[in-house]
Amino acid sequence: MSLIKRNNDVWFPTIFEDFFKPDWMGGSQNTATRIPAVNIRENDREFTVELVVPGKSKEDFNIEVDDKVLTISSEHKEEKNEENEKYTRREYRHFSFKRTFNLPDTVNDDDINASYENGILKLTLPKREEALPKPKKLIEIS
Repeated sequence: MSLIKRNNDVWFPTIFEDFFKPDWMGGSQNTATRIPAVNIRENDREFTVELVVPGKSKEDFNIEVDDKVLTISSEHKEEKNEENEKYTRREYRHFSFKRTFNLPDTVNDDDINASYENGILKLTLPKREEALPKPKKLIEIS
């Protein structure tokens, strides 16, 4: 018995994979594997993390901080039934994602705030007092 390594670069298997995708008969692509886009901004006082996740409610999100690791996750299951005289069609949807971020030591993880509005999850991560820029100090010559 021998082990055979499959070569994924061969064009022949992709013909069948493309043909049997769920959207060829009017279905939809599996969106469960899509990861939301993230914008991260920094200014003198805080970091701002924004995730684009439309069609959810704030109850769908789970946000945790553990040992300087910020984890944002969501899971949503939906079942849709359509009945007709000759057939029944049932569609299941399962949307989930999980994003993790290593927080720098400058972040005050006790005061992190989150809001969800117009499809954008926004987290504000304030910096510690020690990390904030200090005003210029004028030193007089004696």
